[in-house]
Amino acid sequence: MEVRVLKYFLAVAREESITGAADALHITQPTLSKQLMELETELGKKLFIRGSRKITLTEEGVFLRKRAQEIVDLVEKTEADFGEPDEMISGVVHIGGGETDAMRMIARTVKGLREEYPQIRYYLYSGNAEDVMERLDKGLLDFGVLIDPSDIKKYDYLRLPAMDTWGLLMPKDCPLAACEAIHPEDLWNIPLICSRQNLVRNVLSGWIGSDAQKLNVIANYNLIYNASLMVEEGVGYALTLDKLVNTGCNSRLTFRPLSPPLKAGLNIAWKKYQVFSKASKIFLERLQEEIALMQEV
Repeated sequence: MEVRVLKYFLAVAREESITGAADALHITQPTLSKQLMELETELGKKLFIRGSRKITLTEEGVFLRKRAQEIVDLVEKTEADFGEPDEMISGVVHIGGGETDAMRMIARTVKGLREEYPQIRYYLYSGNAEDVMERLDKGLLDFGVLIDPSDIKKYDYLRLPAMDTWGLLMPKDCPLAACEAIHPEDLWNIPLICSRQNLVRNVLSGWIGSDAQKLNVIANYNLIYNASLMVEEGVGYALTLDKLVNTGCNSRLTFRPLSPPLKAGLNIAWKKYQVFSKASKIFLERLQEEIALMQEV
């Protein structure tokens, strides 16, 4: 299976048309059709449903699109790493992470490096811990910022000198907004929007205690932004970390911490025995220096 053919397949999946894909790839339609038929023969699966107006993917085609995109991304990442000129530090550092204010620390490190190594570029991927770890394992990310609780035993990692606080995101005009903090019993009779991660749900259930079954969870989220829109529209209340959603004067939302307090630590992780590119190695060294300076203060 050639990477070139996988790129052809992805182009057809994106354009939903042999004609559109052939134009985008600057090849002839017969050539593209032949390559796709050979791919289906090689895999022994039908990948496309060819309709009168557009081409759609079969179930096997949907699976291949995800896997093909990962393969193409990894190949392009590897080519970029090997394409670094010997006389300068360049390349791309791939960083993934969940939504956390601790990403500011990463941003400060990047800003400092930009002044000295302007040829280094950065690819940022946002996702929850499960998404980030999957991409770390496949080599699609160099580093992942993981929020506790995360199973990081299989990685090398640095503990970041930062903590996030769990709390409740709610409209400013709701009765709970008058509280300084949110207690377990405050959650029993309200519609809740919670993270879909199992480890996070387990931690929150432990904080709530034996009454966790009383919760009325009406929705789950992956990243908080869309969930915050649900809160703003009065759908429910979101259990989330602090500093992720604007709750300033012009916002209709406010955040109240849980009581007793529930904190989440943060780590930046990478694969064990990772062979870093020059750019990734320098990024890690500078981040270590940044962390050491913060710990001295």
